Amino acid sequence: MQRIVDRAGRTSLRSMLPEGRLFGADDVGVTSCVTDARHCRRGDLFVALVDADGDGHEHVDEAVQRGAAAVLAERYLPTRAPLCVVPDTLDAFGRICHRLAGDPAATMHVTGVTGTHGKTVTTMLIAAVLHAAERRVGVTSTIGYSDSVDLSPASHTTPPPPELARWLTRMAGNGCRHAVVEVSSCALVQRRLAGLSLDAAVLTNLRRDHVQHHGSVLNYRRAKTRIFQHLKPGGFAVVNMDDTGSRLALSHLECPVITVGMREEAEVTAEVIERQLSEQTFLLMAGGETVPVRTRMIGDHHVANCLCAAAVGLVSGLSLTTVARGLESVERVPGRMDRIECGQQFGVFVDCADNADQLAVCLNSLRRTTRGRLYCVLGADGGRSRDDRALLGRVIERGADLGVITDGYCPSSRPLQTVHEILDGYERPARAHIIPRRDQAIRWALDQAATGDAVLIAGCSRTSGLDDPQQRPVCEDTEVARSWLRESGTRPTPALKVFRP
Repeated sequence: MQRIVDRAGRTSLRSMLPEGRLFGADDVGVTSCVTDARHCRRGDLFVALVDADGDGHEHVDEAVQRGAAAVLAERYLPTRAPLCVVPDTLDAFGRICHRLAGDPAATMHVTGVTGTHGKTVTTMLIAAVLHAAERRVGVTSTIGYSDSVDLSPASHTTPPPPELARWLTRMAGNGCRHAVVEVSSCALVQRRLAGLSLDAAVLTNLRRDHVQHHGSVLNYRRAKTRIFQHLKPGGFAVVNMDDTGSRLALSHLECPVITVGMREEAEVTAEVIERQLSEQTFLLMAGGETVPVRTRMIGDHHVANCLCAAAVGLVSGLSLTTVARGLESVERVPGRMDRIECGQQFGVFVDCADNADQLAVCLNSLRRTTRGRLYCVLGADGGRSRDDRALLGRVIERGADLGVITDGYCPSSRPLQTVHEILDGYERPARAHIIPRRDQAIRWALDQAATGDAVLIAGCSRTSGLDDPQQRPVCEDTEVARSWLRESGTRPTPALKVFRP
C-alpha cells in the first residue's frame, strides 16, 4: 500500500472522474488517496478496490472512522462521508494516481510492451535503441526499474498504479524523454495501466499461457490485446506478422500499425546470414535500407524481438544505423538465453523458460548451432498446472539429447511432485536423468558436457535487478554454473555487459 499525495496540493474529484456520481457534496478536493482502510489518515480519499485481495467496500466504515474525507466506490453505500460512485474503482484508482502525481507521462514518449514471450528482452532492446540516439530513457521491467539514474529491483513485472506513477515522476524529473514499460497480462486485467496513455504498444507474440490465471486461452488473449486500448490518438502498434495469434489480433486494430517479421511480408524484416553459439548476424531491412546487425544473443526469437525494437526506433525518427548500434549494445539480459562464458569449450545458457512453448524455442535455437550433444536441466515452479508440466517433459524429451529433471531451490511441501509431473510427459521416462537438488543437477550436467556440446539450464531461475557494480542480478542458476566452471579450472573471460538504461 502506498499513499498518493497531490504534488500540486489539491485536485477536484469531479474533474478527475467526470463520469462519477457524487453524493453528499458538490465536489471534493483530493490531496491524497489510499486503498487500505487500516492506513487511512484524515483527509485521504479512500478507494474501495475489488480485487484478488478482497472487497474494499467492506472496510468503508473503518476508513471513515479514521478520517477519510471521501469514499470512492462501485455502488452506493450509507456513509457520512461524501461518496463518489464509478463503474470500476480499479480503473478510477489508476487515473487518480497519475493525476495526483502531476501526469508525468504527459512529458514523455511512452512505449508499452506485452506478449507471451520476449517482453523483457524487447523492453531492454527498445531502451538500448533510444539510448544509442542519446535520448534519456526510463524503464520498468521484470528485471528492474530505472529512472535513468538509479536502478531498483522489480516488485512486479508492471508496477501497481501508485508505484508506476512514482517511477514515471522520477523519470520526468531526471529529464527522460522516453519511458518503456513492460506489461503483463495480469497487469492489464488489474488495470495497472489505467491513467497511462501510450504512444506505442508492442505485441511480441500471442501464444497459449497463463490459462490457470485467466480461465481460458480466449480470456488470456483478450487480456493481452487490452494494451491497445491505452494508445493515445495517433499512437501506433507494432505487431509480429510471423506469429499467428498476433495476426489475428491485427484484424481488430483500428490504430496505425507497423508490421515486423522474418517469414511473412512485413514493413520491418530481417534475414539471418550467420549463426553460432556465441553470436549471430542478420540483415535488418526497412524502407529500402539494409544494415547488418551482429548480436551476442542468438535465435530467431531474438531477431523477432530486435525487429519490434527497431520498429519503435524507426517511428521515433532514428536512422537504421543508429537502431542497429542500439541492438548490438545489448549483449545479455539476465535469465533470457543468458550465455555464460568462463573459457569452457561448450555452450552454457540460462533461461527462465517455464512453459512448453518457450522451452521449445530455446532448445530449437540451440539445436541449430550445437555440433555435439544438447543437455537440458529443467525444473518448473509451483505456479504451473500438472498438464503444463507434462508438456514440458514432452518438449525436453524430443528437443534435448538428455534431460536432467530437478526441483527448485525452495523446499517443497511435496518433494519430487514437480519431477513426477514433468516425467508424465515422457514417452520413455527411463531416458530422463533425475537429480532432485537443482544445484547438484546443474553441476552434474556441466560435468557431462564435452567440447561442442551445449547445456541449457531452464525453468525456475530467479532473476531480479539490473547489472550494476553495487547491485548485481540475483540468479541462482547463473551463479551455480559460474561457480562450477571456475572451480573446474576453465580459463575465466571478462563477463558480458548488461545494458543499463
